[in-house]
Amino acid sequence: MTETKGARPLAGVRVLDLSTMIAGPTTASLLADFGAEVVKVERPGVGDPLRQFGAQKSGRGLYWRTLSRNKASVALDLHHVEAQAILRDWIPQFDVLVENFRPGTLERWNVGPDQLMARHPALVVLRVTAFGQSGPYRDRPGFGTLAEAMSGIAAVTGYSDRPPLLPAFPLADIMAGYLGASASLAAAWRAKATGQGEVIDLAIYEAIMKLIELQILEYDQNGTLHERRGNQIEDTAPRGAYQCRDGLWLALSTSTPSTAMRLLQAIGGDALSGDPRFQTNADRVRHADLLDDLVAQWCRERPRALALAELEAMDCAAGPLEDVATMLENPQVRARESVTTVEDPVLGSIRMLNTIPHFMNARPAHLSPGPDAVGADTLRVLQRDLGLTEPMLADLARRGVIGIGS
Repeated sequence: MTETKGARPLAGVRVLDLSTMIAGPTTASLLADFGAEVVKVERPGVGDPLRQFGAQKSGRGLYWRTLSRNKASVALDLHHVEAQAILRDWIPQFDVLVENFRPGTLERWNVGPDQLMARHPALVVLRVTAFGQSGPYRDRPGFGTLAEAMSGIAAVTGYSDRPPLLPAFPLADIMAGYLGASASLAAAWRAKATGQGEVIDLAIYEAIMKLIELQILEYDQNGTLHERRGNQIEDTAPRGAYQCRDGLWLALSTSTPSTAMRLLQAIGGDALSGDPRFQTNADRVRHADLLDDLVAQWCRERPRALALAELEAMDCAAGPLEDVATMLENPQVRARESVTTVEDPVLGSIRMLNTIPHFMNARPAHLSPGPDAVGADTLRVLQRDLGLTEPMLADLARRGVIGIGS
């Protein structure tokens, strides 16, 4: 009997994405992956700055292609009073609105949460900013980099003899995007049951503080200030990345006593696993540098494939350290189709991260790259949703209120 899979979990949910760059668009992208219909609002003739951010090919931003996938693009200039009126009339058709303007911007445009929820009381409004809607920093400009610095993450990242290390990728923005999606779904669940909407105030720096919340408690209770320790952590040892004889790298972790003992047995037999210096987690952390040297020496004596085979035979928590090129060929990544191929109308076949996690009882998502043109879907969406006629849309476009496929 053929198993019939159902619709994506958020089928029928509509999201209006007013946000730009990474944090807010990540939330909207996740909701689209889960099956929501997402309409991206961009400024006519300008578009989301993400279109020009980062790597380009053939004049097209690659980040835009993946982060705006499965979104429709409507060009609407909210600086215009008529555009603001369009938004107020349009908002009852959406379940969630995502925005990341500086605090007070939507209110100045008369499309703040109060105005919108007067039209649609069950609306969920997600407001994403670097520092939140309150506090002395609320009006400051900011991106994820400042959140990573302010949160305490950078201070404990890197090596003790080097400056604090900021991530080479938008860690805080993506963390905020995932938290924003979770919060939006929680609020939408309640709104569906009660009819009560919500305004969610998401500060990017608070989202990334989740990564070090234990350190907050440690400092409060024990006065502990953690230092930069490279790949080591103060909770367990050994742990790190190690180069093998063939120049390839592997990574391993010993987060539980049993995994630590299996590793010690694998690299040093009974002599090492029975060494009194390494019997408890506290012992191993105290001798972390020595253990690090022992593991590094053991790895240097073997090619990576052999090292991983020996570790796997002892049920150790170890695996290959990949770059993007080798990760794409990793058999686990290929078997699960973690990366998929999508057809782009300009770039042809492109590979991007598949929808994750996998919903086993839902049909796979059909992915389409971010719309090539700013306002590619303006006519179709506004005609369908608001009943605007072609002459009306042409007049709005002539006056710059909307944009049509530029």
